[in-house]
Amino acid sequence: MRVSVFGLGYVGCVSAACLAGKGHEVIGVDVNQVKVDLVNDGKAPVVEERIGELIAEVVDSGALRATRDVREAIMNSDISLICVGTPSEPNGSLCTTYLERVTEEIGAALAERGGSGGRHTVVFRSTMLPGTCANLLTPILEKYVGGTAGVDFGVAVNPEFLREGTSVRDFFDPPKTVVGELDPASGDAVLALYEGLPGEVFRVPVSTAEAIKYADNAFHGLKIGFANELGAVYRALGVDSHQVMDVFLADRKLNISPAYLRPGFAFGGSCLPKDLRSLVHAAQRADVSVPILSHVLPSNSAHLERAVELVERAGKRRVGLFGLSFKPGTDDLRESPLVELAERLFGKGYDLRIHDANVSLSRLLGANREYVETRLPHLAQLLADSVDEVLAHAEVCLVGTRDPDVLSALPHGGEPLLIDLIHLPDADTRRTEPGYMGLAW
Repeated sequence: MRVSVFGLGYVGCVSAACLAGKGHEVIGVDVNQVKVDLVNDGKAPVVEERIGELIAEVVDSGALRATRDVREAIMNSDISLICVGTPSEPNGSLCTTYLERVTEEIGAALAERGGSGGRHTVVFRSTMLPGTCANLLTPILEKYVGGTAGVDFGVAVNPEFLREGTSVRDFFDPPKTVVGELDPASGDAVLALYEGLPGEVFRVPVSTAEAIKYADNAFHGLKIGFANELGAVYRALGVDSHQVMDVFLADRKLNISPAYLRPGFAFGGSCLPKDLRSLVHAAQRADVSVPILSHVLPSNSAHLERAVELVERAGKRRVGLFGLSFKPGTDDLRESPLVELAERLFGKGYDLRIHDANVSLSRLLGANREYVETRLPHLAQLLADSVDEVLAHAEVCLVGTRDPDVLSALPHGGEPLLIDLIHLPDADTRRTEPGYMGLAW
């Protein structure tokens, strides 16, 4: 394919060289003449493992050259990868200045090129927040081209997953390939660039592709901060943190796995809250600052409050709640977020009815009975014996259980209003229906 790559920093330089190495005909574009001259001399404008040898090889073979001329690049390519920087503004917001500028230049060049050169696909590889492509960049292209995206020219988002220091290796052995496609033809054009590379391929909406890079980087930062905070606490407590993490990492069922990584309701139970509190308290006693660990429980509480806010936003007074125990398949109510939710709603004066097939007053014993008597002493008058009783009462229903009897009885069509706390099995269908609200989706 004939490819133009805009921006010859780390991402652009590596992308251009690697695509040329795969046999594509690549033109690198940059406003910096020094970078352009370096590439044309077969030298890398960045310091990176293997990039120097690769650029020398592909420039010598004629597969890669560089220019400052946007028009020349567009006239001689069928697909453009935009790899310009998106730094932070002083207030932390995303700077889109470079994206906007290069998009305008590409749009003007495409207008001059017209349809005679065949359909051109513009691919945004720069990291940008969800909505940037659809709300900012695509309208710029349509304005300058004088045409319609997805018809007169292609648009796609193709985030990169290249680590500085190993980016050439990561390009040829990616963890995944993600293409946010405005239309299938745009996605096909992007995937043709990477034909033959290993790894799973995801064809998703444009906004999903934009969001994925942020999810990845936020999690990577969280992992590093988590490990470092634990290390600091355990050092203060005289424990070998690397030995602890060796055991931690060996757990591929719960720790290094998809477990707990699906958005849902707040956590609770007899272990997580108390153990987090104990660890944070131990850190404080050892005079070790742990801002990540110390904010996990407040974050959890804020997530629970989102459910309360959804009920308040509904403007109804009769509320039903399905589920009460902290976890499906158990009757354990200790530190259950659903009990906390019920307590808050009851305290705000809502007319509440609750059904949980695993919970009944006659079976509440020991810690459960004590917990309920302390936190929700009015439980007896709130519990309903059947699903139908709750549905008949409620104008708003919160669903916090996957009990088959509950799922099969949930109505469609908006009455009562359903607030989904767990991402119901048919959530994707219900999202298109009136009267459904997901907690975090």
